[in-house]
Amino acid sequence: MRPRHACDVRRAQEFRAYVAGAGGRLLHTATLLTAEPPDANRRAQRLLTLALTRTYACWDRLHGEDPYDHTRRYLMIRFALSTLRYGGRLPFRPRPGGPLAGLSPQERLILVMRLHEGIGEDQTAALLGLPTERVRAVQNRAMAVVLRPAPRPAPSLGRAGTVPS
Repeated sequence: MRPRHACDVRRAQEFRAYVAGAGGRLLHTATLLTAEPPDANRRAQRLLTLALTRTYACWDRLHGEDPYDHTRRYLMIRFALSTLRYGGRLPFRPRPGGPLAGLSPQERLILVMRLHEGIGEDQTAALLGLPTERVRAVQNRAMAVVLRPAPRPAPSLGRAGTVPS
């Protein structure tokens, strides 16, 4: 039987390699969920840290399960629970300007799960405890908001109501 220390070192090395490979994509996913700018994503980093901590705690029990899937699932659930705690809103206001900032947290969550992560409708519905039709409706509404062209500013009027040329 190997000493406990050798198992801990191996476990830490495996986890470090996993984070080095998957950390960037997971951080991007968390940043999309929180609708923060990539250069100032404090909440996304905290969300990811919690998910990675949970994954590390369960590392020995994963037994062939995909650690990326495990971390991503916890990341999504943690985000959903944080919005439930505040009545469907986030305790912070996303900065305007990002393509997903105008979406509700539920719309952002479903859009990120479906389009960015490629999770199927049935899996998304099961993970969130929603009917498949509801997931489809929320996704369609979110896509309409994201794809809606930004309103153009009205032309400024010159002197005496004339339009400058």
